[in-house]
Amino acid sequence: MRTPITFAIAGFGDRGSTYASMQKLFPDRMKVVAVADLKPEKVQKAKELYDIPEENCFASAEEMLAHDKLADVMVVSTMDRQHVGHAIPALEKGYNILMEKPISPDLNECRRIIEVAKHCPGKIIVCHVLRYTTFYNTLKSILDSGRIGDVVSVCANENVGYWHQAHSFVRGNWRNSDQTSPMILQKCCHDMDIYTWLLGKTCKAVSSIGDTHLFKKECAPEGATPYCLGGCKVKESCKFDAEKIYITDPKTGIRHGNTWMAGVACGVNPTEERTYAALRNGQYGRCVYLCDNNVVDHQQTNLLFTDGTTMSFTMCAFTEKCYRYFKAMGTNGEIEADMLSNQIHVRVFGEPEEVIDVAKLANDLKGHGGGDSGIVDDFLNMLINETEATARTTTLENSLESHFIALAAEQSRLMGGALVEMEAFKSGRN
Repeated sequence: MRTPITFAIAGFGDRGSTYASMQKLFPDRMKVVAVADLKPEKVQKAKELYDIPEENCFASAEEMLAHDKLADVMVVSTMDRQHVGHAIPALEKGYNILMEKPISPDLNECRRIIEVAKHCPGKIIVCHVLRYTTFYNTLKSILDSGRIGDVVSVCANENVGYWHQAHSFVRGNWRNSDQTSPMILQKCCHDMDIYTWLLGKTCKAVSSIGDTHLFKKECAPEGATPYCLGGCKVKESCKFDAEKIYITDPKTGIRHGNTWMAGVACGVNPTEERTYAALRNGQYGRCVYLCDNNVVDHQQTNLLFTDGTTMSFTMCAFTEKCYRYFKAMGTNGEIEADMLSNQIHVRVFGEPEEVIDVAKLANDLKGHGGGDSGIVDDFLNMLINETEATARTTTLENSLESHFIALAAEQSRLMGGALVEMEAFKSGRN
């Protein structure tokens, strides 16, 4: 395929703008030529950043899709329950698709898009970006080498971060599973995908328990108000106070140069003044105890693989920092690793410990540890060189396995932790 590969961005939010920004890394291989978003200011920002013609700027993905094919690739980064509805007509028009995860919280929709994709020429890749990081590829090579023998058990943690939970899953767009996806799918399908890929094993059964422990009305302290800037009497002592998180906190606040969350709260070109204005009566200024959220803030999931290997996975909001932890215990040794330190500890029984500093192996650990740029780089190579998917590529079929596991875990949670057999679940018998 000729270069540069042209991109149309359907949904210029956090993820859509991230994939578009890869043009700066790969200027000779990709060019953003069209954009669609419900917010006019985001369309205008994309237009200015990428010199997009006025006629290729749209007020919605539907409006963009009403036109003939505008680019080689469409990035589908709209809301979770819109992905399939936008990707199918794009496939039918001949687009290649880079789809933000999850595919859909509805398994019937997942199955439908796979059937459509079989009859369309375009390639479709799901953005399980962790597969494209140096961190997890290094782990994969160690596990595949057999140095620690056959993996018998795994412990893994998704440490969400108290501020991230409050921002995205209590106040934010992914707070309510009826509108988007269950937490175990939206946040943790990354984990279900990466760990099954690392192990190269098939999940046989799942059980899961969890709930919303803190972020609910009955936990609101006396004196709390619907908005943090609305005269709340416990504002000073509240860890989740919106002013702290979005403005004054040294780690997350815009006053200290942190623009990501403030930008989400007030839109493009965030300033302290605009952030204050957004918090006074906008969704990100709400009391975390008085929102319309229903997704869990902690969940424990156990996986049984077909060969008897077990895995314990914990997702929890109540951590200081946001990172993943992994420990694999094998018949000949163990591996312990986390993306906070970016170190991998390999302990073969009876031998000196080896410590691998991943930061020394990669130039760019930003954007999901380099996964955001990694998946775009791989996708560009596939299209330019007209090559097929590899074992690492997050195709629809590969991604669907993580969706089955996550949604089976959610079903188990809703049934009080009952064991869900995967074959029965996949076939609809469970």
